[in-house]
Amino acid sequence: MQFVNKNSYQIDLNIRHKNEKIAKTCTTKFLGLIIENMLSWKTHIDNIVPKLSSATFAIRTVKPYLSLDSLKMIYYSYFYSIMTYGIIFWGNSYYSTTIFRLQKRTIRIIVGVRSRDSCREYFKKLKILPLQSQYILSLLLFVIRNRNYFK
Repeated sequence: MQFVNKNSYQIDLNIRHKNEKIAKTCTTKFLGLIIENMLSWKTHIDNIVPKLSSATFAIRTVKPYLSLDSLKMIYYSYFYSIMTYGIIFWGNSYYSTTIFRLQKRTIRIIVGVRSRDSCREYFKKLKILPLQSQYILSLLLFVIRNRNYFK
C-alpha cells in the first residue's frame, strides 16, 4: 500500500517478490482496523457504523424491561467496546462525527428523551464520556503507558 495525501499523486510502483508482481491496494484490514492509503478512516468508520447501529437497536429493544444500571452495562459491553477499539487512530477523523451522533442517539434512548434534546447533561448524569473526550483520554493513557518511548 502506498500512502498519499489529497494533494499528492500516486507513483506507479511495480514491486515484485520472487518474480511475481505484488498487487496494489487502497485499503487493508489490520488487527480489526481498516487502513486506507489516505488515512481518512472513512472506510473503517463506515464498517463500524452498522455494528454500533445494531447495539443502539438492542438497547432500544430491551429498554422497557431493564433498569438504568443494566442499560449502562449493555452500553459499555456492546456499544462502547466497538466504539473505543482503535480510537487513538481514527478518533480525530472528520468522519468520527457519525459515531458521535450514534453515541448521542444511544444516550437519548437510555435516558428516554426526545431525539432533539441536548445530551450534555445526560452524559454527565450517566458518567459516560462523549466520543471526543474518550479520544483524548485514550491518547493520554497511551502516552502514560508508553512514556519511555516519548523522551
